[in-house]
Amino acid sequence: MVADALVYHPSVAHYLRFVATTGKLLLLRPPITTDLQQRSSASSPVSSALLLYLGRDKLLRTLQYFARFYSWYLLRTNAPTRLIQPWDAVKKNFALTRKALRIGKNVEHFKAAATAADSRGMDIVLKYCAVGRQLGYAMYLSCDMITYIDAAGIKSLSSAKRLQKEAYRAWFMGLSFNAIAGIYTLWRLRQRELSLDKKEGEGVVESKKLQRERTSTNIQLISDLCDMTVPGSALGWANFDDGFVGLAGTVSSLIGVWSQWKKTA
Repeated sequence: MVADALVYHPSVAHYLRFVATTGKLLLLRPPITTDLQQRSSASSPVSSALLLYLGRDKLLRTLQYFARFYSWYLLRTNAPTRLIQPWDAVKKNFALTRKALRIGKNVEHFKAAATAADSRGMDIVLKYCAVGRQLGYAMYLSCDMITYIDAAGIKSLSSAKRLQKEAYRAWFMGLSFNAIAGIYTLWRLRQRELSLDKKEGEGVVESKKLQRERTSTNIQLISDLCDMTVPGSALGWANFDDGFVGLAGTVSSLIGVWSQWKKTA
C-alpha cells in the first residue's frame, strides 16, 4: 500500500531520529506511544531525550492550565486588572509555546497508527482503539500545526478557526478511543481476577500484579476524561467555564508530571 510505503520509508525514520537527537530540535520529539517502542528504547539516548521533552512539556502544561483557572478565579472575584493580566499572559504565552513545540509530532503518530494496524497477536479491541487514538492525535497535530502560523501572527489565515475546530474534534476522537481502551482494559483485568485462586501463592502474586495494572489504568482514564473537557468545551459540546477546564487540565497535567517523574527516578 502507498500509506505503508510512506510511513515505513527510511527517510521518515531518519527524520524522527533527527528531531529526537538534534539539540535545537530536541523538544520536537513526540512521546513513544507503543509498547514495542518503549521496550526497544528503554535505555537509549533517544529515550532520555524524550523524557526530557515530556517532563518540560508537562510542567509547562501544568502552569498553562493553572493560569487558566486562576485568571478565571480572579476575574470572578472582581480582582483588579493588574493582578489578572500576568496570569492571562502566562496562559496565552505558554499555550503558544507548546503549540510551537508540537510542530512535527504528527509524523510519529501517523507511523504509530500504521505500526498498531500491522501488529500481530494484539487484542482486536485494543488494536483498533490504538489505531483510532493515534490517527486522532495525528490529525489534531496536523491541523494544530497549521493554525500556529495564524496564532503566532506570522500570517493571517481565513481558515484558522475552522482548522482549530477540526483539531479539537480529532483530539476528542483520540481521547475517546483511549478512554474506551481504558474501560475495556479494566473489564479484562476484572475477568482475569475472577479466575484466580487467591488461596495459592501464585494467585496472590498475580492478584497484586493485576491491582497495580488496574491502578495505572484508572489513573490514565481519569487523565483522559479530564483532557476531554478541553476540546469538549471549545467545541460547545459541554458548557464548562474556564475555571472547570483549567482545573481539569491542571489535574491531568499533574498526573503527567507524576508519571514522568516515576520514569526518571
